[in-house]
Amino acid sequence: MLLEVQHVSKSFGQKAVLADISLHIQHGEIVALLGISGSGKTTLFNIIAGLLTSDQGRILLAGQDVTGQSGQVSYMLQKDLLLPFRTIAGNVTLPLLLRGEKKKAAVAKIGPYMQTFGLAGTEQQYPAALSGGMRQRAALLRTYLFGKQLALLDEPFSALDEITKRGMHQWYLKVIQQINLTTLLVTHDIDEALVLADRIYVLAGQPSQIAAEIQLPTRQQRPADFELTNGFLEYKRQILGILANGLSTI
Repeated sequence: MLLEVQHVSKSFGQKAVLADISLHIQHGEIVALLGISGSGKTTLFNIIAGLLTSDQGRILLAGQDVTGQSGQVSYMLQKDLLLPFRTIAGNVTLPLLLRGEKKKAAVAKIGPYMQTFGLAGTEQQYPAALSGGMRQRAALLRTYLFGKQLALLDEPFSALDEITKRGMHQWYLKVIQQINLTTLLVTHDIDEALVLADRIYVLAGQPSQIAAEIQLPTRQQRPADFELTNGFLEYKRQILGILANGLSTI
């Protein structure tokens, strides 16, 4: 078990946002946290990342209590947040430089990863010269190079157009196998969760609770056209029903 969230609750003033949230992630999994906008997904992410304190509950990482401790996981936001005045190489090497590595060694170290992430040839370009998809690749590589066992991705593809997003999904599934990065993904896009995740936790209600945990077929079991199958549509109907029931309680 890599991550365990145990009975986490959070309120802001008189408004209860999260109630008794428990979930877990195994090494190598991609787990999606799915809910409507305002359901507390990002709040839970910030608690896991140690950026917010919960009112109750614990966060365990590889069996160690890291509740309220920042810097234990990698975190990538919806916006790429690349520094516009630094080249792509300059942006990507930031985690290495912050750890005290020399610039020359850091640049040499990222070389193979630039190839893996499809960024070879962009090293001396600035973010403004790259497409949205390419900037997200650079941001994901920078997140990976922080060297943490778990990456929290907060709607990382939501700013992309639909065609680019679909391409990024397939690219992400391919590259994640090569780098073996365990991922917790926040999204309100049901199709995205079904395409990317091994398991899905659905947040619903007010305050939000885990309304369902959905285990999806393994990648080996899924057909190439999984998104067009009756099975995919049945999962989607199930999730829509859970979310609709959650909305009816608000």
